[in-house]
Amino acid sequence: MIKLLTIILAESALEVIPKKLWKHPVIKRYSEKRGKSPEFLLLDRSYHHAVMKSLKGNEKRGRPDIVHFALLEALASPLNKEQLLQVYVHTVNDYMIMVNPQVRLPKNYNRFIGLMEQLFEFGKIPPAGPSLLTLTRETLSRLLQKIKPTLVLAFTRKGTPYTLEDAIAKISREENPVVMIGGFPHGHFSGKNLKLVDEAVSIDVEMLETWTVTSRVIYEYERAISLPKKRLSGSTTSSEDSLQE
Repeated sequence: MIKLLTIILAESALEVIPKKLWKHPVIKRYSEKRGKSPEFLLLDRSYHHAVMKSLKGNEKRGRPDIVHFALLEALASPLNKEQLLQVYVHTVNDYMIMVNPQVRLPKNYNRFIGLMEQLFEFGKIPPAGPSLLTLTRETLSRLLQKIKPTLVLAFTRKGTPYTLEDAIAKISREENPVVMIGGFPHGHFSGKNLKLVDEAVSIDVEMLETWTVTSRVIYEYERAISLPKKRLSGSTTSSEDSLQE
């Protein structure tokens, strides 16, 4: 029996503007322009690069576009349409976003930003009714305790060299596999989070973008479980709820 593949975008560069920056003139102007309190605005290097130097680990922060691209790749995949994929977004500040597999996120980046800001303000999307996105304060360790994976594989340049095909062959045999992909632009997983994985693997001699790894992992997993053949032979797809309208 084929089990869910769980993908965690770990230590993702997705967060609201830290309180220590709220009084900075750049942040004040940005807040006034957006018509929102800075506590409900996302940190974005495109706008806040000049004020981020004082933040610890700033090179890994302020890139919500990475999560946007990776989620679009994951949620549009046949694996997700067959309800065989679960995605979580773990943020750099230990927030956890549970993504309903049926959600369709806006492709427009500005609309995605607005949606994430709403999520950080209200804790769920939509604010009333069944949740398509849910935000909680949770560590990666705690999430893995809930999932109870049979294998956790992390993709990192510091890992053991593997071809992607060989790496996915390992997880495709597992009952409850989890793949951890970094949701940040530079650097590596923290030591405490890397200790949570069973094996760390490197699939290329160069750093690959988060969304590239996400899409390639999903496609290789689909091939490993013969999903393309099964879909062409007549399997049905699941319905989807949209946040684009």
